[in-house]
Amino acid sequence: MPSPRKVAATALVGSTAALTGFYGTVLAEAVMARKVIGVTDDRPPSPDGLYGDDLPGEPVRVLVAGDSAAVGYGTDRADQTPPGLIGIGLSHVLDCPVDVRSVAVVGAQTSDLPGQLEIGLEHKPDVVVIIVGANDVTHRVSPRTSARRLGAVVRDLTSRNIEVVVGTCPDLGLVRPLQQPLRWYAHQVSTHLAKRQTVAVARNGGRAVSLGELLGRLFLEHHDTMFGADRFHPSARGYANMAAVLLPAITGALREHETGRVPFFDVPRDLMPLGAAAAQASHEAGTEVVGAGRWATVRRRRG
Repeated sequence: MPSPRKVAATALVGSTAALTGFYGTVLAEAVMARKVIGVTDDRPPSPDGLYGDDLPGEPVRVLVAGDSAAVGYGTDRADQTPPGLIGIGLSHVLDCPVDVRSVAVVGAQTSDLPGQLEIGLEHKPDVVVIIVGANDVTHRVSPRTSARRLGAVVRDLTSRNIEVVVGTCPDLGLVRPLQQPLRWYAHQVSTHLAKRQTVAVARNGGRAVSLGELLGRLFLEHHDTMFGADRFHPSARGYANMAAVLLPAITGALREHETGRVPFFDVPRDLMPLGAAAAQASHEAGTEVVGAGRWATVRRRRG
């Protein structure tokens, strides 16, 4: 009969081999997925400019930062991009001009945000909208590191009296070119990152809006129209749905900043520990997490 030490050693070797095989498969699937998804140098027209320029009042200044989802990669017109859609939507809701500038870059990671904002803060924004996280997952940045970097960015912006709204990492397990087990792994990591992002943003005075669960059902049910030609990035319709999710939070942040009161359409749904709020928001469509120390309010906004 083998000794317990030999049994343990054999089990360890077997587990290590299985783990190595799993990650080898994941790596191979990732390489294949990159080939299938491909890349192009095409970029949409710049969305920078004044929206609602015929409306009265001083313009609200909006800065958009982040990755290809913030750029609107794959769209053909400026008014199809998230920054353009935010400019159009805010000008209608606030009934005033909205001056939009985008410093988002295709392929950007969270570590690239400080460089983007160093340029973008010349715009003197009232609110900064950030969409980031997917490239941290694909480049295997740990969720802890990624969230810590995002928290530092949000803390710096809020210390300057700038409102911050962050669209958290989408569920990359929805991407069709990814095969199993890579799709399962992408789902696990991107969901974990979104939760950590929510905590980091709320803890540092920003507003985190969960994109994964809400967009997840829409993208699964309408996959052919929600994804673009590369089957990885959203289509114009997909970006429009993303902007619609973010707009109420951006509007609420600006109105609350101006009046010092919670907007009338902003109904607190629950008060709970911040970690629990982040976990719940990742499974609740159309919610926003706003921190208050160790506690947070999970809000469901009516646009």
